[in-house]
Amino acid sequence: MTQVHYGDRLGKQGQLRLGCSAIIFDEHQRVLLTRRTDNGQWCLPGGAMDSGESAAEACIREVWEETSLHVRVKRLVGIYSDPNQLVIYPDGNKVFVVALSFEAEIIGGELGLSNETTEVGFFSVAEMETMTMLGNHKSRVEDALANQAEAFIK
Repeated sequence: MTQVHYGDRLGKQGQLRLGCSAIIFDEHQRVLLTRRTDNGQWCLPGGAMDSGESAAEACIREVWEETSLHVRVKRLVGIYSDPNQLVIYPDGNKVFVVALSFEAEIIGGELGLSNETTEVGFFSVAEMETMTMLGNHKSRVEDALANQAEAFIK
């Protein structure tokens, strides 16, 4: 199971990994979340960038892979990194994550599951209070809802 550990500058022990996530709202300001197969936590659709792709392309690809939805990236919500966090994957890989979160909109596809997701759905911030959420994903949604012009840098 993927584990997240916290400690003073623990991120130094990991390999740097750049990732992207998508914040996708429905008409009721609920956000699309996926439930991960590896740890059962709820999160925004997203994942690691591949070499040779742009941040927007990575975001679009990850949403497609996890939800079968086609999206268009609208804006950068924020850049998130925590030097006191280390992610350890089941294979033993240790990574320090820098995540770019984008607001995106659905332009096609049918919502579905993948080998990385066990559930998908749209949820309000209030509903997220009772859910087991991955890392700072709820905070990223709240940042998107703030709708400020400048990207958050956390």
